[in-house]
Amino acid sequence: MRAVLDAFWRAAAYCLHPQLVLWSVAPVMIAALLVGGLAWWQGDAMVQAVRATLEGWPWARAALDWLDLAGLGALRTWIAPVLLLALAVPLMVVLALALVAMLMTPAIVGLVARRRFPALQRREGAAWWRVWAWSLASTVVALALLALSLPLWLLPPVALVLPPLVWGWLTYRIFSYEVLSAHASADERRRILAAHRSPLLAMGVVSGYMGAVPTLLWAAGAATLVLAPLLLLVSVWLYTLVFAFAAAWFAHYALAELQALRAAEAPAMPAAPGAPLRLPPAASSEVVAEAPPGAGTPTGGSEPPADGRPGRAHGDDAPPAAAGDAPARA
Repeated sequence: MRAVLDAFWRAAAYCLHPQLVLWSVAPVMIAALLVGGLAWWQGDAMVQAVRATLEGWPWARAALDWLDLAGLGALRTWIAPVLLLALAVPLMVVLALALVAMLMTPAIVGLVARRRFPALQRREGAAWWRVWAWSLASTVVALALLALSLPLWLLPPVALVLPPLVWGWLTYRIFSYEVLSAHASADERRRILAAHRSPLLAMGVVSGYMGAVPTLLWAAGAATLVLAPLLLLVSVWLYTLVFAFAAAWFAHYALAELQALRAAEAPAMPAAPGAPLRLPPAASSEVVAEAPPGAGTPTGGSEPPADGRPGRAHGDDAPPAAAGDAPARA
């Protein structure tokens, strides 16, 4: 838990980094152009399709007729656009998450690695196309879960709980894989994801509920339809910042666990080249140098005299002169 909170505060500080704020511009512009262009191109047609679908359901047509009888017929014209916005918000969240994963996460991971883990070796455990395939498959599963759960969204508690859980699961799946793809090997990535699945999933769920906060901008009723273009841009930017924070959060936590894993498995470091070799102390304080073979030793192999006087030179066979002998005359 301590490591999760430490990574949380570090990621929050990184959200104020000028580079991260600058990187968030590209996903915002792309998402705004895609969603805004689709709304301008097919907005009226999509509203008419939603209205026709509601009138085709007997229970929905009965509810609309009751509104007319109650004098609330004006609300009937707003129901289809509001429902269309409710259906578009989850798609915008998924779109923002996918754009952050593709455009911002590699740069965020590189920034975290350079500033906090400069010695962490890159082992390239997954190629870029594997990361994109993993993200695409996870996104398809999340969209299928959202589509299958649409009837349950009519229940207010389920509508408030289920979509953020799906977004959190998708956040966990995408970011936990991608932040380790460059620095961890395939085996290291599998081991970290297996050992830390619970905290990573909890981080994803928290990020999913944080991603649901910008949805409150659309809770102002009919005013959201009037301010839809502005709210669309602001909400996409907030979604982008939330998922950029999530990417930094996952990067700090996962890379710290990777560094700890390698430190635990690293062998004892050998002595540095050129370092002096330390020997155990000698038994005596005197250092005796070994003489070369044959130096100062008679050729016959006899030992030096026991009285300590130096021996005769090689070839001097004459006996020593007596004490009283005179020196020889020339």
